[in-house]
Amino acid sequence: MSAFTYDHIHLRSPDAEATARWYEKMFGAKIIRSVQSDGRPRLDLNLGGVAVFIAQVPAEQAVAAPPQPPYLGLEHIGLRVDGIDQVVAELKQKGAEFTVEPKTIRPGVRIAFLRGPQNVHIELLDRNAA
Repeated sequence: MSAFTYDHIHLRSPDAEATARWYEKMFGAKIIRSVQSDGRPRLDLNLGGVAVFIAQVPAEQAVAAPPQPPYLGLEHIGLRVDGIDQVVAELKQKGAEFTVEPKTIRPGVRIAFLRGPQNVHIELLDRNAA
């Protein structure tokens, strides 16, 4: 059988720069700027070791609206944290919009969800919750 390894998450945005800055502000993502082979600027992130590509969507390009969860297919990005309640408080101070407040889903595991740019849903997951 062929071997598969993780490579990246790809986001599309009408304002790639603002989207990148949001992930940098909220999660400390590292913004990586480069130039594509066609000469256009490229904007990527390193988000906790995860490669996130952000494609600029031209204003004139027709795109569908982002879906509202729950829905089929790729629904959210999950980020593991320790001390979820403190993390949520810090993110709220930065202006994050939470769609699900921290809650215990089983002993020792707490989750919360927040909304990112373009309605990307992000789960925070604390697997060491007291």
